Amino acid sequence: MKLLRGLKGLRPQHRPCVATIGAFDGVHLGHQTVVSQLAEQGRKYDLPTTVVTFEPLPREYLAAESAPARLQSFRERFESLAALGVDRLLCLRFDENLRQMSAEEFADQIFVQGLGVRSLVLGDDFRFGHDREGGFSMMKAMGEREGFDTLSTNTIERGDERVSSTRLRSALAQGDFGTVRACLGRDYEMAGRVIYGRQLGRQIGTPTANIALRRGSVPLSGVFAVRVQGAGLESAPAIANVGVRPTVEEGVRPNLEVHILDGDHALYGQRLTVSFMHKLRDEQRFESVDLLKAQIYQDIEGARAWFASGVED
Repeated sequence: MKLLRGLKGLRPQHRPCVATIGAFDGVHLGHQTVVSQLAEQGRKYDLPTTVVTFEPLPREYLAAESAPARLQSFRERFESLAALGVDRLLCLRFDENLRQMSAEEFADQIFVQGLGVRSLVLGDDFRFGHDREGGFSMMKAMGEREGFDTLSTNTIERGDERVSSTRLRSALAQGDFGTVRACLGRDYEMAGRVIYGRQLGRQIGTPTANIALRRGSVPLSGVFAVRVQGAGLESAPAIANVGVRPTVEEGVRPNLEVHILDGDHALYGQRLTVSFMHKLRDEQRFESVDLLKAQIYQDIEGARAWFASGVED
């Protein structure tokens, strides 16, 4: 999949195409349905598929302090869409100029002048433009005028509830990984490169890989049974802590630390993917490192028992 950065990244060879637009945070089953319909239009018109998205996400720009936690970093979102077979990702920088742009002006610049769309697929709830004035009906009328199709994708439900990024965040916060898998069609993952930490885990006999998280907040917190891929590891059972490590430092940015249950692995500088399987407990502060150490060993045994049970949440 080719990454196009802003309208300046567009060239004549990028038009015409079929396109869709959205935040696509999490790339859940609802998003996957949109991409599947987009692919159908691509085959129908024999044209490449383009997904238009934003960085930062609009709600992060408009209300940074209260914006919902990121489900994916930009790289994770890119990789998820690439895995679905999308040809191009057009990433628009969401800034004040874009925020103030009317829906009509936005649609003309992006879809008509920029991409030359022949078919536009929109999620049933997607809104855009200043004060969210643009939506399906507006694009339907524009398409009739400019000569492109506009299709709406229906809501996807699992368990009699709508699949959405909001529902997914709620399930992750509650450690409800059955619902998480139902919404995603896969395990929830975080990925990143292993960096040097304080070496406390190695000092107390439980070496951890500290994984850099390229986001300000995360949708889950606590200690989890996970599986790890990368650096020669294939679905290796492990435990992971996601949080601010209150026992050893008063951090504010979230950290992801992983302890592989079996073997000693050289992981510094390697990119790992962590799949979250089961929540063991909430993150907590201990009065001493010795108490923390004792709890970590309990967590390891709890994870081993869960993996041995063969039961998914």
